[in-house]
Amino acid sequence: MRKFLTSFLLCMTATVSLLDGYEQTLAIIKPDAVASNHVGDIIARLEKKGLCVEGLKMTRLQKSQAEKFYEVHKERPFYKDLVTFMSSGPIVAIALGGDNSVAKNREIIGATNPKEAAKGTIRADFASSLSQNAIHGSDSVENAKNEIAFFFTPDELFLAK
Repeated sequence: MRKFLTSFLLCMTATVSLLDGYEQTLAIIKPDAVASNHVGDIIARLEKKGLCVEGLKMTRLQKSQAEKFYEVHKERPFYKDLVTFMSSGPIVAIALGGDNSVAKNREIIGATNPKEAAKGTIRADFASSLSQNAIHGSDSVENAKNEIAFFFTPDELFLAK
């Protein structure tokens, strides 16, 4: 109960400061982390750092959905492998809200390469390789809006405001 109340109070604090940097962002717990049973640990870390879960969905991306979501990387050499990996098993999409949530989420996640990720970050602790790096995080407010809309309809989001 104490953990719930702490998380609730952090979310309410974010609500009070809506005019002060409140943002939404998206995190995706990738198939490797889902298969390794790290979903709860990852969500707990995000909440403990002051991000509020505003939408949560477990799904499995079809290849065509993964291609569309990662279309921005279409010309990169890793695109095909990324699409295959992201459609290889269930993922957990999480809409998050809070003060400066895009930057905060990226800080909690850590560097793309888990070998370069700071100690205590999600990727340093749960990623197995550069290509299977446990979690995706939006890299800008604008991309976050598009990515959240990819996974959630407005009635599936419960804003902390």
